Amino acid sequence: MSEIERETMDYDVVIVGAGPAGLSAAIRLKQLDADLDVVVLEKGSEVGAHILSGAVLDTSGLDALIPDWKAKGAPITVPVKEDNFYMLGEAGQIRIPNVVMPPLMNNHHNYIVSMGNVCRWMAEQAEELGVEIFPGMACSELVYGDNGELRGVVAGEFGKEADGSHGPNYEPGMVLNGKYVFLSEGVRGSLSKEAIAKYDLAADSDVQKYGLGMKEIWEIDPEKHSEGTVTHTMGWPLQESGAGGGSFIYHLDNNQVYVGFVVHLGYKNPHTFPYMEFQRFKHHPMVAELLKGGKRVAYGARAITEGGMQSMPKLAFPGGALLGCSAGMVNVPRIKGNHNAMLSGIAAAEAANDAIKAKREGDVLVEYEKSVREGAIGKDLGRVKNVKPLWSKYGLMASLAVGGADMWLRNLTGWSPLNLSHGKSDADATGLAADHKVIDYPKPDSKLSFDRLTNVAFSFTNHEESQPAHLKLKDSAVPIAVNLPKYAEPAQRYCPAGVYEVVEKDGEQQFVINFQNCVHCKTCDIKDPSQNINWTVPQGGDGPNYPNM
Repeated sequence: MSEIERETMDYDVVIVGAGPAGLSAAIRLKQLDADLDVVVLEKGSEVGAHILSGAVLDTSGLDALIPDWKAKGAPITVPVKEDNFYMLGEAGQIRIPNVVMPPLMNNHHNYIVSMGNVCRWMAEQAEELGVEIFPGMACSELVYGDNGELRGVVAGEFGKEADGSHGPNYEPGMVLNGKYVFLSEGVRGSLSKEAIAKYDLAADSDVQKYGLGMKEIWEIDPEKHSEGTVTHTMGWPLQESGAGGGSFIYHLDNNQVYVGFVVHLGYKNPHTFPYMEFQRFKHHPMVAELLKGGKRVAYGARAITEGGMQSMPKLAFPGGALLGCSAGMVNVPRIKGNHNAMLSGIAAAEAANDAIKAKREGDVLVEYEKSVREGAIGKDLGRVKNVKPLWSKYGLMASLAVGGADMWLRNLTGWSPLNLSHGKSDADATGLAADHKVIDYPKPDSKLSFDRLTNVAFSFTNHEESQPAHLKLKDSAVPIAVNLPKYAEPAQRYCPAGVYEVVEKDGEQQFVINFQNCVHCKTCDIKDPSQNINWTVPQGGDGPNYPNM
């Protein structure tokens, strides 16, 4: 930790991130012992401001945490009524019969929700139990104890100038210490990344894999709206780029539809432009007809952990634990992870409560690790563990055929002869620009499709411009000297918010970082082929302000 003098506050448990995992942990801790001192630190301007998820919610996690959530008024009111799967071609589509899909793919008994609103409601439940929740408090440093254990975090540092110096309104932030610290930052969290490296938590796990999920909320013609309908697609338009991925279209209430697109970040062609794949998708006849006459009211993007069971690092380490997507608990075929995030929060809380009762602190919560891997989360992820590596290595059709059979076999017997690994990281999977075709993407029409900067305005993103850029280059020469000639500098395309540009100035090409546009998706930290970009937190409260995402 730096030599800056900071005030210190001590808690039993410090939780970083007010997502479903962190809030579940906080609620469960107070359910177990009302006298525990629990704090949740959230970098968004409010709880839910940085939450972006599909989302069709499997309520199993919430059922375990708050069984009477309906009576308590949870914003979970749109049950799935119809479940559709389509394979798209450029001009048409083929529906995949539901009967051939493994039972785990069935969305009936699930709900279409705004996870941002669910988290806002969960925060209310936590505060009623006595949990302290501090939004707008970005956690910028980990604090270690004398024996190397995680002891706490630095939160709430404000007022730095662009060069990193302390401005006239500088506030050093506080150190919040805990007997245990839970990192529930979501995908590729900056503190989680540090902890994974420090404690070598990924030493025995496969490489982590990721996708980029982009989402718009549309208000559509009431005559086209079908509340409770869930549609997933695969195929077009991704064939040209060779990338994997697919779409989701969820009809919630009030004539609104969630329209989303996921691109797996293991693609080889550096000319691939995930955002434009999403925009092109909306021009498919089936989608265009649905959206015609409607209006887009919100936009956002977020990376998704896709590695599954074999890519989860160790979850518990001295003084701390990784929860939810900080570790990677998404079931990729189901496109669901919120239920596992909640279950992980419950498990971590129960392990920490037992430890604190036994007068322990700062050690490894072995029981948390065991509970996740041997319990419901491990079972959920184990049934689908081969689908993602099949898709990454052999393509969509192999994933559908062999992966589908593998899911059926694991669902019926709990066993499969396959035990596949992922191979390369998403950064290493990027090929040379010279070896791949440049893709000509249609220009957005500003009716169904939109340019990035126009759409970013609908994420309601804001960053104080006088602060240091939170996107750090390890070597400022790499983008122009290495990434541009070798990979056509893919940051210009993989970022869904237009943060990165290559511009010519005084006869020289320069790499420009428009950090004010950043929607905190973390794609740059993941996909940069030189692994030269490090995503860190801006000052608290900055970033997107998602409504109803």
